[in-house]
Amino acid sequence: MELEKFTYDNKHAKMFIYASIVFGVIGMLVGLIAALELIFPNLSAEIAYLSFGRIRPLHTNAVIFAFVGNGIFAAVYYSMPRLLKTPMFSNLLGNIHFWGWQIIILAAAITLPLGLTQSKEYAELIWPIDLAVVVVWVVFGINLIGTILKRRTKHIYVAIWFYIATWVTVAVLYITNNIVIPVSFLESYPIYAGIQDALVQWWYGHNAVAFFLTTPYLGLMYYFIPKAANRPVYSYKLSIIHFWALIFLYIWAGPHHLLYSALPDWAQALGVVFSVILIAPSWGGMINGLLTLRGAWDKVREDPVLKMFVVGVTAYGMSTFEGPMLSLKSVNALSHFTDWTIAHVHIGTLGWNGMLTFGMIYWLIPRLFNTKLASLKLANSHFWIATLGMLFFSIPLYFAGFTQALMWKQFTEEGYLAYPNFLETVTQILPMYYLRAFGGTLYFIGMLLFVVNIIKTVKSGSFVRYEEDGAPAQPKVHKAKEGWHRRLEGKPIQFTVLALVAILIGGLVEIVPMYMVKTNVPTISSIKPYTPLELEGRDIYMREGCYLCHSQMIRPFRSETARYGEYTKAGETVYDHPFLFGSKRTGPDLARQGVKSLPNYKPDSWHYNHMVNPQSLNAESIMPPYPWLAEDDLDISDIAKKIEVMMTLGVPYPEGYAAQAEADLKAQAATIAQGLRDGGIQVENDKEIIALIAYLQRLGTDLYSESGK
Repeated sequence: MELEKFTYDNKHAKMFIYASIVFGVIGMLVGLIAALELIFPNLSAEIAYLSFGRIRPLHTNAVIFAFVGNGIFAAVYYSMPRLLKTPMFSNLLGNIHFWGWQIIILAAAITLPLGLTQSKEYAELIWPIDLAVVVVWVVFGINLIGTILKRRTKHIYVAIWFYIATWVTVAVLYITNNIVIPVSFLESYPIYAGIQDALVQWWYGHNAVAFFLTTPYLGLMYYFIPKAANRPVYSYKLSIIHFWALIFLYIWAGPHHLLYSALPDWAQALGVVFSVILIAPSWGGMINGLLTLRGAWDKVREDPVLKMFVVGVTAYGMSTFEGPMLSLKSVNALSHFTDWTIAHVHIGTLGWNGMLTFGMIYWLIPRLFNTKLASLKLANSHFWIATLGMLFFSIPLYFAGFTQALMWKQFTEEGYLAYPNFLETVTQILPMYYLRAFGGTLYFIGMLLFVVNIIKTVKSGSFVRYEEDGAPAQPKVHKAKEGWHRRLEGKPIQFTVLALVAILIGGLVEIVPMYMVKTNVPTISSIKPYTPLELEGRDIYMREGCYLCHSQMIRPFRSETARYGEYTKAGETVYDHPFLFGSKRTGPDLARQGVKSLPNYKPDSWHYNHMVNPQSLNAESIMPPYPWLAEDDLDISDIAKKIEVMMTLGVPYPEGYAAQAEADLKAQAATIAQGLRDGGIQVENDKEIIALIAYLQRLGTDLYSESGK
């Protein structure tokens, strides 16, 4: 049969690789700074834009959506044309995709340090950027599906299955979780509240990890490991089971982030069951990846690319075993809110995502520039330094997590908390934080060696933009009887629809009853809307990233109710847009912070001094200072609009209250400021710190009013 000639364009693969490398350096550097700020709290030198609460989401967004995201797109734009024997559908769409994605990343890099955030993990970006993400994602999808439809092969290869599932699922998750009502061009409130918002967020948040950090990288694994090892995939049948089981089961697992919370027990149980079942398909992928290297182990010892792939796939296997274990309620009771979770996450990101990205780029760059890798020795050094960095980063955090959990739960023989002062549990783990920073430094040094090696390789060759290939104009028709899945691989639209159905089943089972959750949340009559000043203070709390270190969700454990007060009820969160349960306790829980009858209550003056200079109250504190809160004027220009949006969302302010909101805000601010001045603290009524104090002193007071405590 005569072959039809065509040309691959490597431009976009190269551009995405470059972007991945640049943003990888930036994202890891920001992460290292954040790690150092946890042991040197004054490192930011009182610069608001560099404070931990603002740069931590910058770090996560940079490494996930910029470093890993650009790596995904590089893999797609290189592998898909070769697997489908056709150029990408549209060069123009490729350009729009590339530049649109980089503009989004730069917008995030500007807005997050400015404190412009929606305060939901992996979904912090403000609503105009969210709209841009959706548009660019649609552009990517058109290019993806268009390329598949114009293919010269009958069947679509396993890597492309994972690319399809990634595109479909991320679209559904991102849009559902980011439905908001704007207050202004920079601010908005989500349509969901409290426990409902928590369920939607972790349905998205867990599956952002699943379908952005996992499924596309499985596609990358299925293409680049066989290429680098020059071996076929170990098992085609296993890849089928692995794919469909994974995308069907993963979508159910989100509620395991909310165990022992106010989420209904049925939803928690679903999350646990499906999380445990996930071990099977996850390890199916790991086994398929590692056994693809059978017969190539001698090559693995010499080739840094294959070594990185082996460590990456092994890290995937370990983290996807540990994840289900952490979702068991008995284990979660210990691990949740501790550094154990941080260690777990970084085994996946530094090992699975980082190592596979490095290996892919080390393999691709010499081929794109028609040369050899500049230095195998340097690449091997990078491998060992990165591996050691990952271990030095994560292992101390495991011990930190174990220490935190045990100290939080320890009681004396007399029945009192052994460590009632939360700071005692922080100072105990500081050596582990030093080791974490050391491990992060090693990993970052490895990244710099990687950059040097890539630059030298690029300089030693010349870019091969176009590569010619040939294939039959019409896909070859196989007369032999094909299995059901083989036939499905020849029908990409049906394949895409089935993938959508597979992920929607679990999503709908959780999300549809979510609306029932909203209507069935037990009413607590004493729970009232926030005052305008408290609402402004809550927004400042989110802007400064306080939720990253402080939870507002007390679990029904003796150790927690003894330390913090009554456990969190679903009904007390009905006016929280968004929810602020938190994921990590670097500081104590604040859900009952304003209740005067509890031992953790602090007066207004304490909060003022604690925000301006935490170390003045306790020299061992690792909380960063926020002096600008006492210096900056509170912007109340949007308070009427905020009240109107809240009323639209169902918050029961009196009719026409928006017109009165500013006056009430000023009256409450004057009372708080006067109290501080009476205590010797000179502060004006209109400073941001006044609003933040108002919010902190409100926390928990409604519930305790209901109980009469």
